[in-house]
Amino acid sequence: MLKEALGTKVIGVRVGMKPHTLFSEILEIVGVASEAGADAIVTLGGGSLTDGAKAVAMALANDARTREELLTLPHALNREGSRPSVKTSTIPIISIPTTLSGGEYSDYAGCTDDVSGVKYQFSPPLKGPSLIILDAALTITTPIHTWLSTGLRAVDHCVETLCSLKSDVLADQAAARALKRLIPGLLLTKANPNDTDARYDCQLGVIDAMVPLNREIYPGASHGIGHMLGPMGVGHGETSCILLPSVCKYNAIHNANVERQKFVKTLLWAIPVVREFLVARGLTEANADLGDVLDAVIRELGMPRSLKEVGVGRERFAELAVNSLSDLCMPTNPVPIKRKEQVMEILEMCA
Repeated sequence: MLKEALGTKVIGVRVGMKPHTLFSEILEIVGVASEAGADAIVTLGGGSLTDGAKAVAMALANDARTREELLTLPHALNREGSRPSVKTSTIPIISIPTTLSGGEYSDYAGCTDDVSGVKYQFSPPLKGPSLIILDAALTITTPIHTWLSTGLRAVDHCVETLCSLKSDVLADQAAARALKRLIPGLLLTKANPNDTDARYDCQLGVIDAMVPLNREIYPGASHGIGHMLGPMGVGHGETSCILLPSVCKYNAIHNANVERQKFVKTLLWAIPVVREFLVARGLTEANADLGDVLDAVIRELGMPRSLKEVGVGRERFAELAVNSLSDLCMPTNPVPIKRKEQVMEILEMCA
């Protein structure tokens, strides 16, 4: 229907990209778009497509046609880029998201190097979409597992903001608003996947969930490790389901953000639908910590809770730990993550 509506304006179509936005696929699209003379990109789908479009637009602006040339553009390991000058993305992007991870609201793009398996966070002057179109009914076509897991990724954005020692009032307010929409909305769509009002609430929650990143409030180790866990074959949203409760417990054990975690826990208990199932699961507000509450939320939604469940065994922990240390979110964790041993401690908690 979208292709028909755009008619003769369409000069090329790409159906799908692999999860975590591979360099090889970005470069394929760059070649096709350049040859066709594309002057806009429209995405319909999940976050890998959105990040891909952002990376393609940036590559086109800077004539980056190879893996090595992509790596000269600004990213988390190479802040300013190694080119004499980097041009801003100019081709506009229109995004029609069908998942909830929120990449359409940021000027960053997570893209994976096929050669090394490392996921790079490309950064401004890369630009996000110029127009975002929300259609709750359209998201019914999204597999429910993908919908719920990416919704929990958005929850992760909120929780790591509210637990951050570097956040500010506006970011905290946005994250709190988002949680109050996202968690009830996810529970309602799990119960009834055709509930478009609940789906739209989730989509509105994502807008607030992305406010902190755009205020340069960076998340913590759940995101940092998750960025590198994804290319091991784990869904983007699933990484949050596995890591977030353990990261919260790790930070609490090290007394890094105890009061901020208490605030988030209180906020979650105050949501009636959350309180109801927490009590049903035998938890009490006095005895359950934030990690316990998040664990219960994730299990209630039927998502994986261990690395074993997604096929990542201990034999891969060392590689994952080393790769994770390069991510820009590790130093901004409430307990700054600087050593392999710290990552290994978290991984053991969610083995």
